[in-house]
Amino acid sequence: MKRLLTLLLFAALVTDTAFAADGLFNRKKERKRKRKTEQVEAVKVPADEKKPIVEPVTVQDTVVEKPVINDLTLNLSPAQVDSLIAEWHELRQEIQYDEYFRHYILSDSLQIIGKDSVADRQRDTLYARRLKNLVSTIPLAYNYIVRGHINRYVDTAPGTMSRILGLSQVYFPLIENELMAADMPIELRALPIIESALQVNAVSRAGAVGLWQFMPSTGKSYGLEVNTLVDERRDPIRSTKAAIRFMKDLYRIFGDWTLAIAAYNCGPGNVNKAIARSGGKSFWQIYYYLPRETRGYVPAFIAATYAYNYHREHNIEMTRTPIPLALDTIHVNRVMHLEQIASTIDVDMETLRLLNPQYRMDIIPASTKPYTLILPQRHVNQYIEHEAEIMAKDSTYLKEYLNPVNLDKKRLEKRTTYHRIKRGETLGGIARRYGVTVNQLMRWNGIKNAGRIREGQRLRIEK
Repeated sequence: MKRLLTLLLFAALVTDTAFAADGLFNRKKERKRKRKTEQVEAVKVPADEKKPIVEPVTVQDTVVEKPVINDLTLNLSPAQVDSLIAEWHELRQEIQYDEYFRHYILSDSLQIIGKDSVADRQRDTLYARRLKNLVSTIPLAYNYIVRGHINRYVDTAPGTMSRILGLSQVYFPLIENELMAADMPIELRALPIIESALQVNAVSRAGAVGLWQFMPSTGKSYGLEVNTLVDERRDPIRSTKAAIRFMKDLYRIFGDWTLAIAAYNCGPGNVNKAIARSGGKSFWQIYYYLPRETRGYVPAFIAATYAYNYHREHNIEMTRTPIPLALDTIHVNRVMHLEQIASTIDVDMETLRLLNPQYRMDIIPASTKPYTLILPQRHVNQYIEHEAEIMAKDSTYLKEYLNPVNLDKKRLEKRTTYHRIKRGETLGGIARRYGVTVNQLMRWNGIKNAGRIREGQRLRIEK
């Protein structure tokens, strides 16, 4: 019986296997026949009677598309992208600043201590070697006159040099780009150090204004707008372009950069007279025939170049500037008051004035031509999103300026600004920076002793 059951089971397994094999064979045979039929039909059916072949829908075709996220958008809003760009730009500025001194300025650890004649000779040798290592197309001579100016930058007023280094991160990239475009020596970037200590609102006793200290007539002759509402001598971009054209013209006249630098200070006429009287052809040959102020101008330029490049050797650290490093430009085509912007987006009036110092009464007079508005990069998109709202406020903030009588009255009013005293600053230096006197600063702020001011103290300045 057992044997019979075993045989029956074996027979059933064989039958099932046979049917499965037969089914597999039949399916293969059917597929083969179908392919052959399709090939024959493809040959027989004329081209114009062919029906379009519907492609099978794949899984990818049926997937609902999602927003593409890549390295450029990161699925962020425009405002967030602006903020990222600003951070990237600021980081690049700092890296480039650091790399310049790390890779292009030869560092030495030599420290000369003492004030005796031996130390002075060693210091002279060191300073002369460092200037020679800069390898400039402008002769950077060294002598006791230059040494005196170097000492002022690195010993007497390290606080001033520290602030200049901070401002150089803002203005030197702009100046360097313009100098390279004009095929002029990069070292000329040191000129606004001795002219204004890189202060866009600097005013001299003679009335010269801005980074490059243009007098009104010279500024106008090089295309700068100077009137009641606008003074482009304070505009770092426009004034830099004008100053470089002026310097290029002076170099064409004299064919020598030190003479061109001297002429920038006292005018080409005075340099010509000094050449005629002395018979010399270089700055040092005509030195004693130049106006007294100009005699120290080229030595100060050489000293500023030295101090900027070798400040680390004198343990001078940069003081960060409140001016944002990442900036962008908006073109304005309607008359606008800066308060319209400050009351709408997250940029205060102090920052707007700092970035747009050319607008003397905080008004952009874009009635007949467009004017530029500089904003922090991270707030540009915010301005664009609220532009209609900003423009709609013109009647509110411009009402008092639409009447010419009010305009004249406002022009005559003193504009009050404030200055926070930093480490190493003096009332004399602050007064020179803002074009006022020490006595005025003391009177406005109730100071009885000019030597008793403290770091962090807030000074009121009326201009």
